[in-house]
Amino acid sequence: MTSAAGISKMLFVALLFQFIAAYAQIPSGYYDAASGQNAEALQTALHNIIKNHTVRSYDQLWTDFQSTDKKANGKVWDMYSDVPGGTPAYEYTFIADECGNYSGEGSCYNREHSMPGSWFNNATPMYTDLFHLVPTDGYVNNRRGNYPFGEVGSASWTSTNGSKVGTSNYPGYSGIVFEPIDAYKGDFARNYFYMATRYKNVVSGWTSAMLDDNDYPVFTEWALSMLMEWHTNDPVNQKEIDRNNAVYAIQHNRNPFIDHPEYVGLIWGEGILPEPSYHVTNFSANTISLQWTDATGATLPEAYLIKMSASGFENISAPTDGNPEANATNRKNIDYGVQKAVFGGVTPGTTYYFKMWGYTGSGTAIDYKTDGAVQQVSIVAP
Repeated sequence: MTSAAGISKMLFVALLFQFIAAYAQIPSGYYDAASGQNAEALQTALHNIIKNHTVRSYDQLWTDFQSTDKKANGKVWDMYSDVPGGTPAYEYTFIADECGNYSGEGSCYNREHSMPGSWFNNATPMYTDLFHLVPTDGYVNNRRGNYPFGEVGSASWTSTNGSKVGTSNYPGYSGIVFEPIDAYKGDFARNYFYMATRYKNVVSGWTSAMLDDNDYPVFTEWALSMLMEWHTNDPVNQKEIDRNNAVYAIQHNRNPFIDHPEYVGLIWGEGILPEPSYHVTNFSANTISLQWTDATGATLPEAYLIKMSASGFENISAPTDGNPEANATNRKNIDYGVQKAVFGGVTPGTTYYFKMWGYTGSGTAIDYKTDGAVQQVSIVAP
C-alpha cells in the first residue's frame, strides 16, 4: 500500500516532468515574425528572431556540454566516435576525460567547431556558439582540421566509427573533405543552416570552399546541394530536439531548422526564387535555328520556354506561373546557358512566329517573366 508521503512524492515528480516538458517546447509565438515568408525574406526574419543570444565563454562550454551532449548512459555524446545502435570503440566521461593531450583515438574529448573557427577568424560570438560546437574525440578533431564537410571518394584516413578524411567525390568539388557518418549528417547540415542564418549579417566575409561570399544563399552550389541532401536523408530526431532545448536554456535562442525542418526548403529549395530580372537579348532566327544572348541581372533564369506558331504572334499565348508547359512540336524548354534552340517539322515557305520567356523554379512553383518586352522573332522556313 502506498503511503500518503509516497503519493505526494509521485505527484511532485509527475508535476516536475510536466513542467520540464512544457519548458522544452518552442515558446509560444517564437516564430510568428517569420510566418508567411520564404526565400531570403524568411532567412532574414529568422535571423532577427535568433540573433543577440546569450554568449558563452570558451571555458563555460565544458560545463554546457554536460546538458547539451549527454548520452542516456551519462557519457559524452561524440558524433565522431558514436556508433548508433552499436557499441563504440570508446566513450568519454565528462570532466575526467577533457583534453589535454592525445596520442590517438580514445585519449580525450575536446571542443569541436563543426564550422571551423578559421573560416570566421575565430571571432565572437561565433567562436562559442553552442549550436555548432560539439564535444568530439581530440584526435579525430585534429584529423578533421579545417577541411569542409563533404563526401569522400577515396579515404586517406578513417576513424573507428567510419568518419573519413579524403578526396571529395561530390559533384562540384574535388578538394580534401571530412565526412561524418550518415547518422549525423543531418545534424551537421542543420548546424550549418543555423550558422548561415544566425550570422547572416557577417557571413559574407567568411572564407571557405563551402561558402560563396554572400549573405544569401550563403553556400556554394555544390555545398548547398549536399547539405540539403544530408538534411533530407537524415531527418530531425529526438537527440537534436533535446539538444535544441538544452542550448535554448543556455543561450536563449533556438535552431529554427530543428524546430521547423521545412524552413530549409522554403529558404533554399526549388521554386522560391523570384522571376528573372531581364529577358534575353539579340533574339534572332537562322533558318530553323534560334539563337540569343542569355539574360543578365541579379536573378538569372534557370531555363527558357520558347513557343512557336504559324499564324501570328497574337496566337502565341503567354505561360502562367505555376503551370509548366512540357516540350512539344511547337514549344521547347531550353536550359540557361545553351543559347540555341532548333525547331523541326516546319513547312518550307511558311512564316513561323516565336516568343520566349525566362523562368525560375519548376512544377507548380515555376515563375515566368511575362512583363516587359517579351522577345519575339519571325522567319520564313527555307
